[in-house]
Amino acid sequence: MAEIVDATILVLTIAIIGRALISWIPNLNPRNPIVEFLVTVTEPILAPIRSVMPRGIMFDFSPIIAIFLLQLIGRALVAYL
Repeated sequence: MAEIVDATILVLTIAIIGRALISWIPNLNPRNPIVEFLVTVTEPILAPIRSVMPRGIMFDFSPIIAIFLLQLIGRALVAYL
């Protein structure tokens, strides 16, 4: 069971990093299947974090916070299992 939790956390972390990286590519087609997949997978994680972050910050810290929280939750779950 711990392996499943670790694998899930790893996949989500990679997806969040991928989404952050594609956000730096100008003129990227939002209908690209890879972009759509990354947005679909990561938006349920990133949107709640963005909603509580202060507005007006030039850099979106939500991916960093999401990865930190995922790692924290993952370690707690693995320790519990």
